[in-house]
Amino acid sequence: MAKVKTAFFCTSCGAQQSKWMGKCPACGEWNTLVEEVIQREEKRTGVLRSGSQRPGPRLISDVSFEHEQRINTKDSELNRVLGGGLVPGSLVLIGGEPGIGKSTLMLQVALKCTGLKILYISGEESEQQLRMRAERLGIENENCFILTETNTQAVFQHLEQVQPGIVIIDSIQTLQTDIIESSAGSISQIKECAGEMQKYAKISNVPVFLIGHITKDGSLAGPKILEHMVDTVLQFEGDRNYGYRILRSLKNRFGSTSELGIYEMHDSGMREVSNPSEILLSQHDEEVSGIAIAAMVEGLRPMLIETQALVSTAVYGTPQRSTTGFNVRRLNMLLAVLEKRSGFRLGHKDVFLNIAGGLDVEDPAIDLAIVTAILSSNQDEPISTKTCFAAEVGLSGEIRPVNRIEQRISEAEKLGFDRIFISRYNSRSLDQSRHSIELIPVSKVQEVYKALFR
Repeated sequence: MAKVKTAFFCTSCGAQQSKWMGKCPACGEWNTLVEEVIQREEKRTGVLRSGSQRPGPRLISDVSFEHEQRINTKDSELNRVLGGGLVPGSLVLIGGEPGIGKSTLMLQVALKCTGLKILYISGEESEQQLRMRAERLGIENENCFILTETNTQAVFQHLEQVQPGIVIIDSIQTLQTDIIESSAGSISQIKECAGEMQKYAKISNVPVFLIGHITKDGSLAGPKILEHMVDTVLQFEGDRNYGYRILRSLKNRFGSTSELGIYEMHDSGMREVSNPSEILLSQHDEEVSGIAIAAMVEGLRPMLIETQALVSTAVYGTPQRSTTGFNVRRLNMLLAVLEKRSGFRLGHKDVFLNIAGGLDVEDPAIDLAIVTAILSSNQDEPISTKTCFAAEVGLSGEIRPVNRIEQRISEAEKLGFDRIFISRYNSRSLDQSRHSIELIPVSKVQEVYKALFR
């Protein structure tokens, strides 16, 4: 009987050590090494047959280059996040919380791609359960095959038989290879199975989707090397109290990482939201103080969001500063600017800030909207619902310009806003006659205050 071989793997970076250590020598993290059983064979049970071999070394000038033909997934939001479509031979990892809708989204994509053979491999659901979900989605596709298998050697045999155009695996944590004798979901199994799928995708030129679980802190489960192996990492996220989901790109070798796709959860699946402002702007019967509309840009997509602020007298001694969807440190900076540069006494007041819809925004162009929402709540005077803002606020109280101002103005104009506050430095390159919306250039916070509340 062969001797059982064990090794220690780092749960943070995936580095392998022969003995346990308190500190991982590769990444420097403490108490991350775990022991796992490994048994590598001399001869691997073929991931690919001998007919598929990599070519030898070639001069880069001899490689024929053609414009890449991306695969249309028939999902405009997914295409946008991927950078214009699915690149042949790419390995895409999609992570998200349990029950957020990863499997529903991928099965919906599989059923929509009618021009290609799709193989959906599930290690978590039975064929009957997948059929039940497909019935709920209400989409028919004669070229969509399903397979309930977790052994990678068996999976590759079925791949050779079906010859699919796209492969979807749900999930990478359920796969298991005979090369390693540890249990499914362990670090060594995830790394080995992902390596086999990567080799299959690159040699066969077939794109592969990997669905992955996440840990309690929101990071993808498994070794960190998993994110380095794949070409694209997508995060599927959303608040359970809201009906929409956001598909965000964390890594993309073939496109921008600043793009996001927005879906709305329905009984019949995920509905693509082509106009995000329709769900990010609340409808009010009457004007309310503490609300301002910001024109932001996420990737190449402009959208208008609602910022809500509440300023009240601190009754517990130390004033509270609380934010949802915005960096609390940046809020403290803006409050300091209002206190020091503009003369507004907010140091003894509680300030609560919320980005409506549960979005997490990092665009500095929403600074002016946040400042005006705070001033509106402090004065208890509402801002017109037909007014929006697109500017950054500096430490000296100046209104700084932002990029892609034309897109922000066009989006506000399309949604029926009457005026937009922008930086005076942005207005120099703009022609008012080209826009039906009124452009109000400002250079100081005091100018905005006088235009809104006096």
